[in-house]
Amino acid sequence: MQRTQPFAAETGGPGTGRREAGAGAVGDGWWSGRPRYPGVVTTDASPADAPQSPRPGRITAAAAVVAAQGVVVAGLGVTMLVMLLTGSRADDTVQALTGAATVLALAVLPLAAARGLWLLRRWSRGPAVIVQLMALPVGWQMAQNGGVWLATGAVIALTALAVLGFLMTPAAAGALGVGPHGPRDA
Repeated sequence: MQRTQPFAAETGGPGTGRREAGAGAVGDGWWSGRPRYPGVVTTDASPADAPQSPRPGRITAAAAVVAAQGVVVAGLGVTMLVMLLTGSRADDTVQALTGAATVLALAVLPLAAARGLWLLRRWSRGPAVIVQLMALPVGWQMAQNGGVWLATGAVIALTALAVLGFLMTPAAAGALGVGPHGPRDA
């Protein structure tokens, strides 16, 4: 009869005072339900370590555009902070500092989403879509002002629409593990 569960003494389980090399890693040891034998070091790969499929070009493009949006927003926050420190703002100091801090905090969302898209993380699609949905009315409002704002608003709106288009394709859904393909990461 083959034994499927190892004894605690074989795995360095509780109460043995013994730990094998590799014991204590996630998916290792007596709690995983997999047999372990004395002197054997296993290298179970976690889903995060598993080789992932190549990144589709549309995901790469979406990640690059979202990262550029995050850098632009961060640059605006830094500019607001520099203007506050040099005294070129007529606003109340607390109000200007709060505005700069808010803009810098808002830059974190697209930057995190871009990194997640680059790494093909399932969670990254939601924040990336939210950023684009927030960018659409900003672009529209800027375009309503005419002049140079028209061009700026058009660029913002068109990049937002492009990223939304990139992320809503079946290839993007499959690469990110959303939809009927199942989860890619927890």
